[in-house]
Amino acid sequence: MSRTQGIKTRLASVGKTPAYDGGTAVNPPVVRASTVVFRNAAHQRQAREQRGQDRLFTYGARGTPTTFALEDAVCELEGAYRARLFPTGLTAIAMTLVSYLRPGDHVLISDSAYQPVRQLARQFLEPYGIEYSFFAADGSDAEDGMRPNTRMLYAECPGSLVYEMCDLPALAAMAHARGAWVAADNTWGSGCQYRPLALGADISVMAATKYLSGHSDVMMGTVATTEAAWKPLAQRCDAFGITVSPDDAWLVLRGVRSLIPRLAMHERHALQVAQWLASQPGVATVFCPALPSHPGHDLWQRDCQGTNGLVSIELARTTSQANVDRFIDSLQLFGIGASWGGHESLVTQAHMSETRSVTDWSKRGPVVRLHIGLEDPQDLIDDLAQALQAAAP
Repeated sequence: MSRTQGIKTRLASVGKTPAYDGGTAVNPPVVRASTVVFRNAAHQRQAREQRGQDRLFTYGARGTPTTFALEDAVCELEGAYRARLFPTGLTAIAMTLVSYLRPGDHVLISDSAYQPVRQLARQFLEPYGIEYSFFAADGSDAEDGMRPNTRMLYAECPGSLVYEMCDLPALAAMAHARGAWVAADNTWGSGCQYRPLALGADISVMAATKYLSGHSDVMMGTVATTEAAWKPLAQRCDAFGITVSPDDAWLVLRGVRSLIPRLAMHERHALQVAQWLASQPGVATVFCPALPSHPGHDLWQRDCQGTNGLVSIELARTTSQANVDRFIDSLQLFGIGASWGGHESLVTQAHMSETRSVTDWSKRGPVVRLHIGLEDPQDLIDDLAQALQAAAP
């Protein structure tokens, strides 16, 4: 009779396989793993040979069943071939640029891109010999900006902060005819209000920090691609060892379950607030692509399936910085914060002259961005009314 194993040996192996009878959990379990063990040496060898082509659970840095489940959900939202997850939305953008561009290449970037993309271009692309330039947010001068070495057109539609619309199918056709990839930041559209891949893009980037998560408690980015565009991204991500926490992936996956009804509620509230703001004497312009007065509204009707909680306003040109601050500080139901996409309403000033280089904003009034949350919209309107009054010259 063999000797009973010691307690230290038994503790090292006990409890690894859950023993239960019954049904299946609604949500997948959180699988935390660095090391993955295999049945035998041949099994390990086969998995390593296949993992370059197939998504296999071989090592924590290449994903776990929990992160794979979120990747599947992102692919369903985006209509994509495959997707990868990243620690932040900016990391997702950076890895998109790193994966498809090489020294000597040129990338043409929308003037409406997320502001940190400009810093990324200055601090990474420029020192590593990758050229970049910007085109008008509506895409009107994009063709003129193409160069013989342009390898990517990077769009954001609707644009960051004031939600400019561009004709993405036309831009994609133009860029593809010149041999360039087309990437689009789809954080505004969240995969259900706007679908860049269906409109001709090769790569779609989202900050899952925003509406996919929906609760302002997790950071994450996603990149989804067509089959033709998948390999460069997959290879570069594997080389960098990029991954996310399975706990974070589980939180975002939980948020995705309620994404569409949450967005519908944000949309109803935002439209009610936007229509009220449009009638206020202290507001020069309301930026919301769902409003008929918004430039590009026709493109929004054609390409989008709704709007979200983002609304920006331009105050009168004569409004002083002190009055902008007074307006923001007087709001009681809006937190002062730079992000958006959670249940809460937020406010922040948008310094447009720092975020645009093609369009001249120097002769326009200050812009304030609002995220309209899930609070009662009439309460938000009442709060905005007293803040506008407090900030009136």
